Amino acid sequence: MFAYIVRRILLSMFTILAISILAFVIIELPPGDQVDRFKEITESRREVPDPEKIEALRSYLGLDQPQYIRYLKWMVNLVQGDLGLSFQHRQEVDMPVKQLIEDRLWLTIALTGFTVLVTWTFAIPVGIYSAVRQHSVGDYVFTFLGFTGIAVPDFLLGLVLMYVAFAYFDMSVGGLNSANYINAPWDLARFRDLLNHLWIPAIVLGTSGTAGLIRVMRNNLLDELGKPYVATARAKGLPSVKAILKYPVRVAINPLISTVGYLLPSLVSGSIIVSVVLSLPTLGPLLLEGILAEDVYLSGFIILMAGVLTVVGTLISDILLAVVDPRIKYATSR
Repeated sequence: MFAYIVRRILLSMFTILAISILAFVIIELPPGDQVDRFKEITESRREVPDPEKIEALRSYLGLDQPQYIRYLKWMVNLVQGDLGLSFQHRQEVDMPVKQLIEDRLWLTIALTGFTVLVTWTFAIPVGIYSAVRQHSVGDYVFTFLGFTGIAVPDFLLGLVLMYVAFAYFDMSVGGLNSANYINAPWDLARFRDLLNHLWIPAIVLGTSGTAGLIRVMRNNLLDELGKPYVATARAKGLPSVKAILKYPVRVAINPLISTVGYLLPSLVSGSIIVSVVLSLPTLGPLLLEGILAEDVYLSGFIILMAGVLTVVGTLISDILLAVVDPRIKYATSR
């Protein structure tokens, strides 16, 4: 088991290195360089670029050096916490990417965590019920709702809920805070306001995921309920609830543990369209703005972070599966 974890960690480190190279290539891919884009952004705001600042920027970015030197410098700066500057998001001076990320990261974590909690809390019991009560009225209802949840686009559901909340309940559901709390310091009142605004984004973002997990849990559990070990457990007098929860549910839940691999990168990307529609101050719209504006340091770092979180999430899911599933333990010990 220990050797398996060490191998997975080493493989993850090489994968992260490859992702960092790919992210740097994406930064360098657009025609021209960062200074050219800085000039374009400055001129679009009817400002005159400062020649001294341009030369200082060229020196800071190392544009007179080979690409591999710039890559190494970029990685060293990342390790030291210097994520670069955003040319697009600036007022009087260029805004550090780190500040932009920090402003939205905790709200993204709160929204994603709440959505995942709601999704798993609802999907697993409903999936178990649908499998155990196959072909019942409840199973048909949840099956219909599940297929509907998968088929309806998230952003369309968001638009419908926004209209219903505004037209019938006189509620504004855009954003994650009321207007008077957006720039306010965090306290109990702002936290309560955040909780009041989380439910619609959580429903919108979690509907398709919940529907998909219900179908996965139901189908996997149906496969397990027909196997001989379940009949043996019942024949020995094990209570029905215990016979289901202790053995087949434990096996059927394995694919759900695998979903941890894409839960972490959803902190970064999430559903960008839904975030734009609902005016959510998360990292997804920030990534979209960075790509459209060719804000290389901003978009490059977010892409790198999404890749790293994917690798870390996959590593965590692999380790959890090895802990939960004895068959994986046996395979890794040989």
